[in-house]
Amino acid sequence: MRHTISVVVENEFGVLSRVVGLFSGRGFNIESLCVAETEEPGISRITIVTAGNKQIVEQILKQLNKLIPVLKVSDLTGYDTVDRELVLVKVKADNDTKPEVMRLTDIFRAKIVDAAPRSYTIEVTGEEKKINAFLQLLRPFGIKEIARTGKIAIVRGT
Repeated sequence: MRHTISVVVENEFGVLSRVVGLFSGRGFNIESLCVAETEEPGISRITIVTAGNKQIVEQILKQLNKLIPVLKVSDLTGYDTVDRELVLVKVKADNDTKPEVMRLTDIFRAKIVDAAPRSYTIEVTGEEKKINAFLQLLRPFGIKEIARTGKIAIVRGT
């Protein structure tokens, strides 16, 4: 089962290395990883997506809580969350295919952020299913390059 883990840490040298080392040292794979400063200066949120059964994830959470710069650890799996990814995708687009690529971009509420004579670079945000569906529809045109963030997530407000 996939789990989304939120780790709030003090933003200091080596914290990310220690968190990632905890996973690799135990043979756990990280499917996606995003880190950025929060609303509080000096505090960052690390969002990690990993796979494992409940016991494995509980072990990971306990080990994360033992790290000194870690302030809070939460497994967001099972909670009502808002989650998003961001993707920049460069797709081939010639005079014949540009209208169809633009139509798909509109349907998925994406944005063309760069236009070149033979390609478009498109920005799309959304849930993983939406991103994957959009990429699948672009594949026949010829995807030249993809840059994809990992998932970010936050529990919905009450």
